[in-house]
Amino acid sequence: MSWGTELWDQYDTIATHTQKGIDFCERFTHFLKDRCSIELKYASDLKRLVKNYQPKKKEEEELQQYSWAVKFWEMLKELHDLAGQHEVIAENTQSQVLKDLQGLISEIKTQRKQDLQEGAKVQDQLKASHSQLEKSKGKYEKAFKLAEKATEDYRKADADINLSRAEVEKTRNQMMIKNNQCDECKNEYAAQLQQTNQFQRDHYTQHMPAVFQQIQNMEENRINKIKSVVKQVADIERSVIPIINTCIDGMVKASDGISAEEDSKAVIDKYKSGFPIPGDFPFEDLSNPSSVINTSNANGTPKNAVEYRKGTVSDKKRNKKEKKGGGGLFGIFTSSKSARIRIIGLLGEESKEDFSDLPPNQQRKALNKKIDEFKKEIARETAEREGMLKMKDVYVNNPALGDPNALEKKIEENAQKIDSLQAEMRKYQGYLANMDAKPSPAGQRRNSLSDDSISQSSATMDMSQTSLSGAPQIVQNEPEVYTDEEFEEEGAVIRKKPEKAIDEDIDHTAEFDHPDFDEEEGFPVIGTCRALYPYEAGNEGSVAMTEGEEMFVLEQDQGDGWTRVRKHDNSEGFVPTSYIQCHFYDQDEV
Repeated sequence: MSWGTELWDQYDTIATHTQKGIDFCERFTHFLKDRCSIELKYASDLKRLVKNYQPKKKEEEELQQYSWAVKFWEMLKELHDLAGQHEVIAENTQSQVLKDLQGLISEIKTQRKQDLQEGAKVQDQLKASHSQLEKSKGKYEKAFKLAEKATEDYRKADADINLSRAEVEKTRNQMMIKNNQCDECKNEYAAQLQQTNQFQRDHYTQHMPAVFQQIQNMEENRINKIKSVVKQVADIERSVIPIINTCIDGMVKASDGISAEEDSKAVIDKYKSGFPIPGDFPFEDLSNPSSVINTSNANGTPKNAVEYRKGTVSDKKRNKKEKKGGGGLFGIFTSSKSARIRIIGLLGEESKEDFSDLPPNQQRKALNKKIDEFKKEIARETAEREGMLKMKDVYVNNPALGDPNALEKKIEENAQKIDSLQAEMRKYQGYLANMDAKPSPAGQRRNSLSDDSISQSSATMDMSQTSLSGAPQIVQNEPEVYTDEEFEEEGAVIRKKPEKAIDEDIDHTAEFDHPDFDEEEGFPVIGTCRALYPYEAGNEGSVAMTEGEEMFVLEQDQGDGWTRVRKHDNSEGFVPTSYIQCHFYDQDEV
């Protein structure tokens, strides 16, 4: 249906209606802006909430073995990702929808102004035609009245016998003039009337319908654009729903990963002392003095275990210290320096080097942890040494890149550090071996190793060790003592080491500084690779490659970011590891 035919007489109403449509578009724009602000604020509040409930470093170390804590942190990560999707909704709405809608409003305002100006022009032309018709009609009416008066005057003069013939003739001529003027005005009025009627027909059938049609098209375009924008907003939100559902699935998966049984087992593993259950108290026959025995040993309960129970059940002084230190079950959620001791229910001195002041289970766990830390540190230092050796080879082949002698001191320091770490690790392995070999009779103190064990461990540590440089390494009998701050600082460093396993039985001395060791000139092919990006060889020892080029892998990346390859023209050299995609033959065997 056309507005030009159906609403031919509603020009002003249509002008008002189109203005309301523009006002609605502007209001819709404000709505989208407020929606984006809400989405961004919601995302910001969610991220702030996640940040506030992120675990502190010490809290994470204490609770990382419990599924309820770990899965809660995983849920926080999923919530953080979910918040990011609300930011995506706001950003896409601002960049896509709002920009198009603002452009539409500007376009509609311009087009509406032009259409209304054209309609006003057509309306003015019709009014001018009507005005011209009114003037012609008024002129004709005036001439007609004058002609009638002149005719009446002539009739009176012709009937008056007192007037001369000349006066009557003059009256007749005046009548003829007025009648001629009346006929001219009549003809002019008839012509103007015909012209005005034709213009009015064209106005209502052609000119104004064309204007109405333009306005109608503009309004329909606005409505269709609003329809498209509403759908676009819905599509933007629908596009992030799969990711939001993935986040929610991650939360559900995290909840499914919480296991009360595993957490209960973790509590046992963490706090189990390893002491035997106290035996029955013997009967003391006072009439027979020889039957009176020391109840502290006769019931098979280690003294340390008694102190342990007292410290957690009935010792009032201990309870006061617990309250002063932050409370909690054995103080496990405190952050003071004596937290490690309160975990096992013992207050007093810091842990000894061999952890002999801890209960057996806790001592074994602490020794294994210490050995693992040394293994990680040795693995890191070994990887660093391999990188320096490879860098030295590059400097030897191309002195312009650097002085190979400058690395000698660092390599030597690295070798000494590895020797020291290996010696410390063997020392703790000796502690662990002595602990496993030591008998545990009832009533024996278990808070430290026996003198025989200590001497045996010392004898083990006194053996000369072959260092990476070939010099013997002498281990001191007295172990190095760390303060609490140094222990925590060293632990913080160790926690950052890469999780690279290392065989404690491997002798690393023969791999690097053995006098007969030399790098083989020919390298076997261990796999293939394909160049992901082009590379231009910038120094000696490297080779150029083009994107998509296939090559053979001769040596894997040793941690310095370079891989040795052989091209099909038998040229060999190093290329950046991040520039290639490798496939090793040993993967096929697996």
